[in-house]
Amino acid sequence: MIVYCDIDETIATYDGKRIYEQAIPIKENIDKINKLYDENNYIVYYSSRGGTTGLDWTQLTKQQLDRWGCKYHELRLDKPHYDLIIDDKSKRIEEI
Repeated sequence: MIVYCDIDETIATYDGKRIYEQAIPIKENIDKINKLYDENNYIVYYSSRGGTTGLDWTQLTKQQLDRWGCKYHELRLDKPHYDLIIDDKSKRIEEI
């Protein structure tokens, strides 16, 4: 399977305001995605970081994923900014 996994509020959280440099990894959720990787799924982390500001958060995000021990094949920061997504293939991290 090709698995797209959001970053913020899925594998990372914040103590207060969303400041990317201060993201706190959610180990339990990272472990779930790493298990999918270990089961030979193709993991793509994706985020809308910079989607509305135009800032490039690629380097910081790669460093965070590596520091947190995230296993993945690809990082994409072209996720559209939205308030609600409706999709027949969606799951919340709690469902994995």
